[in-house]
Amino acid sequence: MNLKNIQTEVDASFLYELLAEKEEDQNVKDVFQQMSEIEKSHAVAFLKKSGLNENQLPKPSGRAKTLKFIGSIIGYDYVLGVLMDTEKSLATSIGKARKNTGTPSSISDTAHVKILETILENNPKIAGNALSRFEKRHRSVGGNALRAAVLGGNDGLVSNFSLVMGIAGATSGQSEVLLTGLAGLLAGALSMALGEWISVQSSKEVYENQMSLEMDELEVNPEGEKKEIALIYRAKGIPQQQAEKMAEEMISDKSSAHKFLVQEELGINVQELKGSAMEAALASFFLFAVGAVIPVLPFFFWGGTKAVLLSAGFSAIGLFLIGSAITLFTGKSIWFSGMRQVIFGLLAAAITFGIGRLIGVSVMG
Repeated sequence: MNLKNIQTEVDASFLYELLAEKEEDQNVKDVFQQMSEIEKSHAVAFLKKSGLNENQLPKPSGRAKTLKFIGSIIGYDYVLGVLMDTEKSLATSIGKARKNTGTPSSISDTAHVKILETILENNPKIAGNALSRFEKRHRSVGGNALRAAVLGGNDGLVSNFSLVMGIAGATSGQSEVLLTGLAGLLAGALSMALGEWISVQSSKEVYENQMSLEMDELEVNPEGEKKEIALIYRAKGIPQQQAEKMAEEMISDKSSAHKFLVQEELGINVQELKGSAMEAALASFFLFAVGAVIPVLPFFFWGGTKAVLLSAGFSAIGLFLIGSAITLFTGKSIWFSGMRQVIFGLLAAAITFGIGRLIGVSVMG
């Protein structure tokens, strides 16, 4: 077990402790506190296995402290989402490694996910409404907003940087490059916004249609729906007689039965349907534009080689920052992710610049 893995356990303990401090529901707070203690015990055990003692336990990393800072700005549900995403990824990786090596699976393989689920399911103090609230938050978070911001900015920067370099290679005119860069920014941002609007709106319409159909089924065939509810309860491990009784009580209130079937049978999170397609489109437009404007900025003031070099420099800085931000989700080294992003971005721009230069020479010749 290397120090990087120990650091991962320390960071998880630190972040679960943070969630416990910020949680208002005492029962869920206890869950987070237990998770923090479990993660710390993992780190201590790994230290001892490596021949070290508890006094050498590392401090929370810069990544963990950055997540805490981001959580203080956009909400600590974001921190929970990143934790759960990370744990699921680790569990998946371990499962694949077991399969590739032919080694038998172990209960510890999915510990980060399963332990949390076990604590939630077996803690009688956690009321049903608190558990459902936790699960709803769990499904609705995961750093999606920040991830969308990072990826949207990356799309804008890389695509417009390559476009600007291609035109700069073909012509030395400042106005031509500036006009092309602004056109690329606007066209790309509008395309991204329209695509996001269509995606969100069509998904909402599909889900709303499914929910309407489910209500119609409740109206015309309540007995059949009651059997479905009982089967769902039985699939959760509830005895047949109790499941049928619970289904009988549930079907007496069509509104509650509809909500239950929408969530359990259709797998639809109603909270996610409240998002505005227009808001998503505007956010997508803005995020793409922020990245796309970076390589264009120098051409507002200069032309020729100076503007090309400054554009490449500004874009390289932007690419490195984006690569660094990605480590919040991957846990990789900032330098590794940042420089990888810079290399790929500059390579793409160099190729388009070269193609532009060849085309420009061919046309001028």
